[in-house]
Amino acid sequence: MTDAENGAPEESSMSPDTGGAVPAQASAERGPEGTDGDADAAGPEGDARSDAGSDAGSDSDSGPAGGEPAGAGAPDAAGPGGDAAARAAAVAALAERVRSVGRSGPGGAAPSASEDGAAPATPADGTGTATGTDRGVTDEQRAQALRATAEVLGAGGAPAELAAAAVSVFGDGAAEQLREDPWAVLSLPGVRPEHADGFARGLLGPAAGPGDPRRAQALVGWLLEQAALRGHSALEIGEVTAGLERLGVPDSAAAVQAAVLDGRAMPFQEELTGAEAHSAGGEEEEEPPTRTLLALERLALAEESLADGLVRLISTFVPGEDQEESAEETDDGSAAEAAAEAVAEAAGEEAAGEEAAGEEASDEAVGAEADAETGADDAPQAPAAPGPAAWEAAAGAAPSSSAAALVRAAAGSALVLHTGGEAARAEPAALLATATGLGLRAWAATWTDHGRDAFAALAPLAGTPAPAPVATLAELLAGAAGPGRSPDGMLALDLLVVLDAPLLDVELAATLLESLADGTRLVLSGDPGQLWSAGPGRFFADLLTAKVCPAVASRTPDFGPIGELVSGVGIGELQPVEAPDKEVVILTAKDSAEAVHRAVQLLTDSIPRALGIPSEQVVLLTPGHGGGAGTRALNAAAKARLNPGPGRFAGFDPGDRVADSPAPGHTRLARVVDGDAAGLHLEYPDGTRRTVAPAEAQKLRHGWALTVHQAVGRHWPGAVVVVPDDAAAALSRQWVYTAFGRGERHLSVVHAAGPALPQAVAERPAAPRTTRLRAILAENAAQEY
Repeated sequence: MTDAENGAPEESSMSPDTGGAVPAQASAERGPEGTDGDADAAGPEGDARSDAGSDAGSDSDSGPAGGEPAGAGAPDAAGPGGDAAARAAAVAALAERVRSVGRSGPGGAAPSASEDGAAPATPADGTGTATGTDRGVTDEQRAQALRATAEVLGAGGAPAELAAAAVSVFGDGAAEQLREDPWAVLSLPGVRPEHADGFARGLLGPAAGPGDPRRAQALVGWLLEQAALRGHSALEIGEVTAGLERLGVPDSAAAVQAAVLDGRAMPFQEELTGAEAHSAGGEEEEEPPTRTLLALERLALAEESLADGLVRLISTFVPGEDQEESAEETDDGSAAEAAAEAVAEAAGEEAAGEEAAGEEASDEAVGAEADAETGADDAPQAPAAPGPAAWEAAAGAAPSSSAAALVRAAAGSALVLHTGGEAARAEPAALLATATGLGLRAWAATWTDHGRDAFAALAPLAGTPAPAPVATLAELLAGAAGPGRSPDGMLALDLLVVLDAPLLDVELAATLLESLADGTRLVLSGDPGQLWSAGPGRFFADLLTAKVCPAVASRTPDFGPIGELVSGVGIGELQPVEAPDKEVVILTAKDSAEAVHRAVQLLTDSIPRALGIPSEQVVLLTPGHGGGAGTRALNAAAKARLNPGPGRFAGFDPGDRVADSPAPGHTRLARVVDGDAAGLHLEYPDGTRRTVAPAEAQKLRHGWALTVHQAVGRHWPGAVVVVPDDAAAALSRQWVYTAFGRGERHLSVVHAAGPALPQAVAERPAAPRTTRLRAILAENAAQEY
């Protein structure tokens, strides 16, 4: 099971058994879609992948793929069945040739970043921007380009519906480009090598052979895109050549060299250290072993920009200083008192619960008067720079030792990492209150609106009627919420706390760093045991490994039976826990059909009746969309019980729960209000409404059941995790840890996977991702000394 997961269409747009085309996606995480038997983007080892192409693992570098016989035409010495030593020598020789190309080849071999070194910005919602299309093009010109492109696609036997995607990617010259290079169709969403080969044969006839240089170069880019969908920001050169050989490319080495010269791939050499060096056979007396990596230009520039941004924050950071004794008593002393009061009030509100209405009104009035008195004074003052004494006083008032450690770390460092579970989020909340009390412009950013609202409840601003300074990351970067921008375009911030940091891929992380001014404090907080980003990279994990900044590990555990169960999974143990109030229930099923029946029974009857949690507050979670107990099967069964109907509007009826996934890794839940010729009318939990055009409604899914990747960043009072009998390959410790942690009050597990579930927890933590960030940071550090 390797199904696409975050809301894009599942079927391949050029597959013979599908009638429709895959809608164009501007997202960089574009790729082929899976089939109904596919699984969650978590993959066999739990690595996050985007919805558009989760089945890449069986086609790029781990098995036969493409329309040609595996290894057809490959040199014997380097072929899949050749001698291992000969192949290693061939790869080493190729790596040296590629490195020489990167050093002295044509300009296209190693495209450079923009003058300021910034990577192309990626919107926070991951949707990307259309490329290749002039915004000034008239409607008639576009219509003409679409007609010409549809004609070329039809001539090659491809669906004409792909014309819009082709024009979005290639611009008005899409028809000419596809005629000149039929394998360029691999750049379109949902197109696989066998589809591109068939299209090329339709246009070129017998001249379309497996050794065509255009085919070879296109496949290099396709393999790197598939690797990106599996979370890699780069691939070792040997993996690329092996993938090419399986796809029938006669001379894989020449194909890689040509792709580097053409700028389709960028080569990098890095030294191996630690376990990687040992496994490569390096000895202490010898030169450290190296490896050559290939990366897509956009990902290479993103990681370079990300590393540069981190170094910039650290190198430009200047901590505040304590003033003279007299000033210290007035300024720092008052700032320390304000910070201490802020932390104490935040902790007190959390413990005391709701206050009486009269007290709230009084507090708000006092806060408003305080704002009126201090607002005029704050405006002309220079940015606050509290000294060590003020920070230390605030740390002393922190509600826990872990919160105090986080405050102290933020006092002296521009970049701080914070790790912990759901209960540990109170610690960055205390830091936010502290920083605000010290006069800093401090905000927090979460991954979802659910996380935003939950975190805001932990971090009330002392003495002010305004809501807590918390926004989703998408809102912050888009300017829909947050502090706004300074005249130089940077976020007007002194300190930013980013929750759910492991969910940031390298492109989004680079965009975030580019938005922060020199010297801004950045605190990245997250649970390292949860699933990684849907996009490429492992930003948070790489920073933890690189040890370039202070890291505060929370000592605050997640309490209760669910917290105990999840904590055990985190260390590789799946043990029964005592749940006197039925907080955790484990059920077995003989097959997927029984698992669906039991899960829907829990959703519609057992949990509401026995625990008082309504069905609207319970979610079904499963590894993938396809299969006997995927989201499709579960949603169909749930709809039949909870909201039966004919699906009058694009398969939906008023009252249906839907999952709106505009981009990989981003899912919003909504309810169908109605539908008409204008589209499907949705209402979101915050009360906002949106009309989805009929052409876009096919991207929606029913939302009673979600994949675990769609559920990251949010929790429900009740969660039912379904583990089908065909899900063994999709299970990992990361997946189980994340899935089991989605329930707040109750967790039911219905599994038909037998011993595969405990085996995954014990033996399969997460598949490693090939990234360059650690090496870049190490190189930058070496240059400093």
